[in-house]
Amino acid sequence: MMDDIVVLELASVLAGPSVGQFFAELGAQVIKVENSKTQGDITRTWKGLDEKTDDRSAYFCSVNWGKKSIALDLTCAEDRVIVEKLAARSDIVIVSYKPGDAEKLGVSYEQLRINNPKLIYGQITGYGSDNDRVGYDAVVQAESGFIDLNGNSSGEGIKMPVALVDILSAHHLKEGLLIALLKRDRTGEGSRVEISLIQAAISSLANQATNWLVAKKLPKRQGSAHPNIAPYGESFITKDEKRILLAVGSDRQFADLLKVLKLETLNGNDMFSTNHSRVIHRDELSRQLSKAIRQFDSIELMAKINAYKIPAGVIQNMKEVFEMSEAVELLISNNELKGVRNFASKISGFEKPLVDLLPPPHFGEHSDEILSGINQI
Repeated sequence: MMDDIVVLELASVLAGPSVGQFFAELGAQVIKVENSKTQGDITRTWKGLDEKTDDRSAYFCSVNWGKKSIALDLTCAEDRVIVEKLAARSDIVIVSYKPGDAEKLGVSYEQLRINNPKLIYGQITGYGSDNDRVGYDAVVQAESGFIDLNGNSSGEGIKMPVALVDILSAHHLKEGLLIALLKRDRTGEGSRVEISLIQAAISSLANQATNWLVAKKLPKRQGSAHPNIAPYGESFITKDEKRILLAVGSDRQFADLLKVLKLETLNGNDMFSTNHSRVIHRDELSRQLSKAIRQFDSIELMAKINAYKIPAGVIQNMKEVFEMSEAVELLISNNELKGVRNFASKISGFEKPLVDLLPPPHFGEHSDEILSGINQI
């Protein structure tokens, strides 16, 4: 789909490289420039307890499929010339420097577009191009309200178990870059596309933002429970010790759930007659549901719930997740190495995987190949 597109990735960690892998999955040629002084992307060293991997850590492998790696030192004039040549033949450049650093290294939009006016430049910052604070996902989760919202009411706020702000920022940047490609196709003009972690996070607060802005209710931590819907987000233990999460969004679904659980007597109870009343009386509702669900084995209960099209699911671990057919469809593999595609959309005419991806590269693995290609231009 994009086999004529060249992407130069000057970004590291998660957000920028995620965008690079996205374009690789669409068929683009993605060249990852890594710092020769620091042995490359810092996530190569982010290994879990007892993890036994080479210079491609499990973390690094999450967003670096389909790329070729070249090791360069941008503080060296000779290596800067190489990057300038690569940028001159690239369609997209992705950077994640803090404000001011790109200019110092000679790889800002204004510097690179001199030799490539059609260049599309994707820039990720922590707090915008006018704020040189270093942006890290956990800190932005704290400052954007996510940690304050996440956790049980009786405990402290909790960071989410994935760098969700980085992932959201990557999706925002992908959208901007695709729009910029469309603009270039129509006008022939390049663009600078910028997203900050803090604004990506705030724009993703959704109903929690408007619970404050519109309803003037300051959201509070309440575990998995939804502030506006009940029973939604609560989970309950079955007879066989599985935990099932409910996401009941309508009165019809709730009535069907009562049938499944043999709680039809609650149908006439004013405390549970509407969603709003269920939100008010959430604690009593949870007690009733917990007692009833304890009488069922999970397989039996889920079969009945699915028959009625009630939104619910068993809480699964990673092993169980990747036994699902939906997860298998997203797997990338190369010998013993496995990963997950960033591009999950299905487009008519592209039902099969778009390209066979290279495995995540070793540090500087393709330096000679890339340099040879530059010299032949």
